[in-house]
Amino acid sequence: MNTAEILKKVRQIEIKTGRLVSETFAGQYQSVFKGRGVEFSDVREYVPGDDVRSIDWNVTARCSKPFVKNFVEERELTLMILCDISASHAFGSGAKPKSEAAAELAAMFAFSALKNSDKTGLLLFTDKPELYIPPRKGKNHSLRIIRELLAYTPVNRGTDVSLALKTVNKLMKRRGIIILISDFNSPAYAREVRLTERRHDLIPVVITDRFEKSLPEAGALLIAEPLEGGPVFTADLANPSFRKAYASAAAARRAEMEEVLKSAGTDWIDIDPALPVYNPVIKFFSKRRKKFKPL
Repeated sequence: MNTAEILKKVRQIEIKTGRLVSETFAGQYQSVFKGRGVEFSDVREYVPGDDVRSIDWNVTARCSKPFVKNFVEERELTLMILCDISASHAFGSGAKPKSEAAAELAAMFAFSALKNSDKTGLLLFTDKPELYIPPRKGKNHSLRIIRELLAYTPVNRGTDVSLALKTVNKLMKRRGIIILISDFNSPAYAREVRLTERRHDLIPVVITDRFEKSLPEAGALLIAEPLEGGPVFTADLANPSFRKAYASAAAARRAEMEEVLKSAGTDWIDIDPALPVYNPVIKFFSKRRKKFKPL
């Protein structure tokens, strides 16, 4: 897209997303996150009725009587959007590529954070961190995030989710919300997912094109080159065995990803870029609001 097309697309996303956030999603965001961001204040002596989970065992041992930790609600949260911009995110079998769906999702979260007076930052990554925008407030800042998601040209082609998470953990010193948007076609990332989930509120958003799950039956012989590198291969869409093997390999990758996220105790959002991206997010947060009560 040229500059005029990018600005037009940013405006379209702003109008579409802004309306939805005002009507629905900002309330979902606030009910899930507000009240859950807390920071340590001080300690006081335990009194009957205090939650035993808040006992500070180090102070208790030194003073020979129980003390509990006091926490105060953080007035401001930091939302960090990590977005995969590898070559596979330019793919789309429907009306829009995965990259455009990612921009709409990022806008949805960024405008919700803006409405709730939270900061938003952005990290674009491939197999290397490519662009970092520090967390800030303001509408112009949110629009810049959308613009970079649409306009930035990646230097590299691959995907490294683990390195992206390592990078953001170094950048974010305090607990925050991390929205990780990717197709997760990446080398091993289980360890960093577990570590990030312990330090932050990690929400993976998995964008998968339907052709990445299975291929349609067609009388076509394609000579294909993997988007993120690798040997050229022949895709015989008329061959049932080839399509079955393709679907089986995709299902195995999916099962591996789900096992990693489940073992880390992380729920995720599934997105099909050919469908409206907002409904799965709203459904996810409605479910999450019922599952987690504010601290």
